[in-house]
Amino acid sequence: MLENVAAVLLNGVHPFELGVVCEVFGIDRSEEGLPVYDFAVASAEGPTLDTYAGFTVNTKDGLERLEEADLIAVPAGESYAVREFPPELLDALRRAVDRGTRVLSVCSGAFVLAAAGLLDGRRCAVHWRHAEELARRYPHVVVEPDTLYVDADPVITSAGTAAGIDACLHLVRKEQGPEVANKIARRMVVPPHRDGGQAQYIERPLPRSQCDTVGEVLAWMEANLDEEVTVEQLAARAHMAPRTFARRFQQETGTTPYRWILRQRVLLAQELLELGDETVDAIAARTGFGTSAALRHHFVRALGTTPNAYRRTFRGPRSVETMDDPEAA
Repeated sequence: MLENVAAVLLNGVHPFELGVVCEVFGIDRSEEGLPVYDFAVASAEGPTLDTYAGFTVNTKDGLERLEEADLIAVPAGESYAVREFPPELLDALRRAVDRGTRVLSVCSGAFVLAAAGLLDGRRCAVHWRHAEELARRYPHVVVEPDTLYVDADPVITSAGTAAGIDACLHLVRKEQGPEVANKIARRMVVPPHRDGGQAQYIERPLPRSQCDTVGEVLAWMEANLDEEVTVEQLAARAHMAPRTFARRFQQETGTTPYRWILRQRVLLAQELLELGDETVDAIAARTGFGTSAALRHHFVRALGTTPNAYRRTFRGPRSVETMDDPEAA
């Protein structure tokens, strides 16, 4: 049952991410026939907390409030990626999961769950800007940087900002059905459902080389994304044998030449879709995919959405939609 919900706060909490949890679970919508949650905000660091936005929040409840919750939500906060957390909070979260309580994080709130050991061996989502640090600090966590949210029941994690809304509505839908979730979404004027596997929109090139062995080849590849190249041709540019080049490339970039150039092509396609009015066919040619169908295939695999849908998201309905192969909205 999902009846009793507590949001637990630390100093530096982000007001929007806290507001997400309050909006979904903290409003009385009984006049619309919707459930009313027993909702409270609990502090892990005293009755008065500083927020990231510069104002303070006063709470009447402490960690004892978590003992009766069916769901504990951990909103994002400033410096959560680097700070330590109160041991008594981590103990309370572990006890909660042991007795069957669900825990849900929004954005960098995942660091709190990871510190409690609740993400060990579990898949999790976090804002893409924090994914590398979360994986570095907690190597037993399976970070999925491209997803909106991950339901690894009883632990639910979500990426930044609006993805927290998606995760909360997902849990409502799971526990109380789509009608309840849809009515709450309608009141909030947000999409009623976005699948957790949908990709975050990420502006994040793959790691660049830290030394000069393949640096010049990387620069040439980036400047010539529209050209078809082989490992043999790239190795010749680097004056290496193909096997040596492939091994060195993997060591210095963390990926293969094919995956590196594929990611750069998708990133360039994103930029052209956001900023220009070229057709998708023209963008496919400029980015080295050749055809709109090939661009669409790789774009969907990388981002979970189509080129035209991506363009509409960033440009609005006035955007150009002239693919040779019509795509669904």
